[in-house]
Amino acid sequence: MEKEPPAEQPEEKAAAAAEVAETKKRASWRRVLTIRRIAVGALVVVAIAAIVVAAILGVQLKEERDIDAAADEARAAAEQYAVTLTSVSSDNLDANFAAVLDGATGEFKDMYSQSSGQLRDLLVENKANAQGKVIDSGIKSATTSKVEVMLFVDQTVTNTATPDARIDRSRVLMTMEKIDGRWLASKVDLP
Repeated sequence: MEKEPPAEQPEEKAAAAAEVAETKKRASWRRVLTIRRIAVGALVVVAIAAIVVAAILGVQLKEERDIDAAADEARAAAEQYAVTLTSVSSDNLDANFAAVLDGATGEFKDMYSQSSGQLRDLLVENKANAQGKVIDSGIKSATTSKVEVMLFVDQTVTNTATPDARIDRSRVLMTMEKIDGRWLASKVDLP
């Protein structure tokens, strides 16, 4: 017959039970600590992602506001310039032409400079006078340095052929460029 293992003493049983309980307690704490570490890590990742998304959205919002501000400035400058461009007095052509050239740049300034001699002769010969008025305007496209503005302009015209004032209605597509802090017309089209 086999011998039975010696019976454990109550103290040994209690010590073994205490050791098992302590091992379970340590394992339970390890699980809790692991879960906490994972949760803290996940919260850190979420917080970093939220900060990155907020920064990106903040930059995009600032860019949109900068473009909107540029568009508003360019639109106001285009409206003023459209009045300058469409208002002329055959008695004051030098000042009219100087004002037009002062608000122009690039290809439009070059074109206007080249054609102003012929225009001058025509205006003087016909004793032409005109007064422009912007009826409405809108932004076609915009960046912080270049804006396309669509303008609706009424121009009241008198000359020797038409002494009674008549109104010419025009649509004008004006490209404004920011140069040295000023919005200048670089292109003027009558679509």
